[in-house]
Formats: sequence, C-alpha cells, structure tokens
Amino acid sequence: MVLKNLKKEWYSKLMKGLRVFKFALAACLMNLMWIDGTEAKTYDWILFDADETLFSFDSYTGLHHMFSGHGYEFTRSDYEEYQALNKSLWVELQKGSITQKELQVLRFRAWAEKLNEIRKAADASATEITPSELNDAFLDSMAVTSAPLAGAMSLLESLRGRVKIGLITNGFTRLQEKRLLNLGVREFFDLIVISEQVGLAKPHREIFDYALTRMGDVSRDRVLMVGDTPESDILGGMNAELDTFWINHHGKTIVESIRPTYTAGSLPEVQERLLKLFKE
Repeated sequence: MVLKNLKKEWYSKLMKGLRVFKFALAACLMNLMWIDGTEAKTYDWILFDADETLFSFDSYTGLHHMFSGHGYEFTRSDYEEYQALNKSLWVELQKGSITQKELQVLRFRAWAEKLNEIRKAADASATEITPSELNDAFLDSMAVTSAPLAGAMSLLESLRGRVKIGLITNGFTRLQEKRLLNLGVREFFDLIVISEQVGLAKPHREIFDYALTRMGDVSRDRVLMVGDTPESDILGGMNAELDTFWINHHGKTIVESIRPTYTAGSLPEVQERLLKLFKE
C-alpha cells in the first residue's frame, strides 16, 4: 500500500515537472521568434512602393525643369498653387472618384491655359499646349531628375537572391518605366504593378489581388508590403491581409486604425531589420 502511494506521488510529481518543462520550452520558443520586439518570420515576396520609398520624388524640381523648357520661370508660389490642387486630386483618385487620366489632365488644365495666353501674347500663331502634353513633359522631367534614396541600392542588393522583389506604385507608366530604365534598377524587380495599368490605386485591395495573381501560388502571409505612406501603402497592405513595413522618414504620427507590422525611420534600418528576418 505504501509502495503504491509512493508510485502515485512520484507519477504526480513527474507529470507536474513535465508540464512546467512544456511551458518553459514554449516560452523559450516564443522568445526566439522575436527580434527587437518583431516577430522573426521570413517572406517569399517583398513589395515596395516607389516614390519616396525607394526613389526621390522632388516634384518642384521636376516642374521647374519642365516649365523652363516652355520659357516660364516656375516659382515656389506657383508650386504651392499646383500642389493644393494636385494633392486634392490624388485623394479623389485613391477614393476612386476620378481616374488617373482625369487627374493628369485636371492638374495641368489651368497651367495650359496660362502658358497659352503667354505664348499667344508673344506670337499670335503659336501652337497651343494641351494639359496632356504638359503632363507628359512633367513625367519625362521627373524621370530624369529622380534618384534612388539613400540606402535604396544597398537594400535591393542585399535582398536579391533571398526573396522575390516587386514594385507596386500609384504612379504613371510613362514615369515609372523611364525612371527604372534611366536608373538601371529594372533587373531588381520580379514584378512591377503600376496602378495606371490596373485601373485601381492603393489602398484598394483589388490592386494587391491583381499583384498576388501575377505572383502565382503565394500565401498572403508570405508577402510583405513596404512603403512610406500610411494611407495608401500600409492601409492597402492591411486591406489585402498582408504584413506591412512603414518607413517613417520624418517621424510622423499615424492614426490608430492603421497599424503597420513593422516600422523603421530609414532604408538602412529597413535593411538591417529585414536581414535579421532572413538570417540563416
């Protein structure tokens, strides 16, 4: 009887010890899954935004360069006027209220009228400039004035061969294709999705669904969206059920409803964090 009780007591202690070991092991594994507070998981695809994520987009310089070609001295005051309209049009585009073609025409309609008045005053026989022509000239100007942001080339080089890389942008085909060619970075990207070609812009889920279809048989939890704009890049990734990485270049605050999976302040920091995820 005594022996039987000892066996029961021994068995009870053994099971209790196993349970403690199980919980301790689970805690250790959970700790191993986090790096600097971030879940250490790897991805099959990383999708990048283009403008102000990988490449500079100094629209004032681009506009100044473009208007100089038409003999007009474009000022900062002119730029503020242009941006007031342009930003409101981009908001309407992201809502789906206007098309990209309409945006391209509307933002330069008043400027085409202004330039035509100046040109006609100088030469009554001068050919009129259309808003579409001004828009094309602006995109061409941006293609030659844009450059990779600090750390962009190093980041792309470090990821090549580790993961497939995609570009998903709300930009225009004319600019994106010329810029990628001018900068010699087209070879880094396994996929390029431009909203003008799709007919929908971030943050709409459908543009991400289109990208995922082109990516083939890939699970959404194996795709990471990286961008600098919470309202389009991060919210769009969330809408598509993707992990997101917000590059907060300027220390901005973010609305509570938009919650990126990861956050960094610069591309070198993004590279450091991502390489930890892919560390063998």
